[in-house]
Amino acid sequence: MTAQDTFVGIDVAKDHLDIAVRPGDTIWRVANDADGIAALIGRLKGIQPALVVLEATGGYETAAASSMLADGLQVAVVNPRKVRDFAKGAGYLAKTDRIDARVLAHFADAIRPAPCALADEQTQALQALVARRKQVVEMLTAERNRLKQSRLPVQTQITKHIAWLQEELDALDKDLSDRIRNSPAWRDKDDLLQSAPGVGPRVSFVLVANLPELGTLNRKKIAALVGVAPFNRDSGKWQGRRGIWAGRAHVRAALYMATLVATRYNPVIRQFYTRLREAGKAAKVALTACMRKFLTILNAMVKHHTRWNPAAVAA
Repeated sequence: MTAQDTFVGIDVAKDHLDIAVRPGDTIWRVANDADGIAALIGRLKGIQPALVVLEATGGYETAAASSMLADGLQVAVVNPRKVRDFAKGAGYLAKTDRIDARVLAHFADAIRPAPCALADEQTQALQALVARRKQVVEMLTAERNRLKQSRLPVQTQITKHIAWLQEELDALDKDLSDRIRNSPAWRDKDDLLQSAPGVGPRVSFVLVANLPELGTLNRKKIAALVGVAPFNRDSGKWQGRRGIWAGRAHVRAALYMATLVATRYNPVIRQFYTRLREAGKAAKVALTACMRKFLTILNAMVKHHTRWNPAAVAA
């Protein structure tokens, strides 16, 4: 057995990592901290696996994945839904941390997902700030909803918290803007994106930080990556509706808001949306098609380093 025949699956929890090697029955656990990750990397270097696969687990996988990538290991962080579907198909009925690690190793061997690229420290910091901004916005929305239903004794406390959250949001926006403006590569991409009607600073933050592939993939691949590519649901004589799923939900949410604005203020997207609605397409279907078209346009703009040009886009 060579190193290229070896695959590793790592089940990630907040406090520990369970590691399984395929083929074989080797499995062990380390703490999900600096010492545990260092010990893990030392052992994996001796194995030199063809691929290490982890699930995306809300950020608990970040330290381990980043450290392994920095040490030259081939690492893929995959969507948990894909792994669950694979486990059902492969007949894994029980579920424990050790079994999940074995499933991930089997998934790595059978599916061979594409390895991740190592994000530099600046990009990781930008991604963390964008994620934090999303959290603050969600807290602001929740507190404003509570304020509407609260009684007088707690209204003052909620109002103070809203004011504090708004200050945090303003500070995050300034930090994000400063970081992007101080980076020539990010600044150029941000300028290109914001030249398109519908894309504002908030949407641009998300695209720059969480969709670095923008401008490097073709239209089909970038649509699938974000999760706006339609998938068939046909079987026998039954012809189902096409639907979208998977992809990067946070990027798709930002693209949705940008497209919603674009259907009113972007002449190209507005005309496309109107034509689809007049052809009898449901509003949701038409908006999804506009998201895909808008993403394709933005991808081409970044790829060819051209600002928004409605005449060129319409052509």
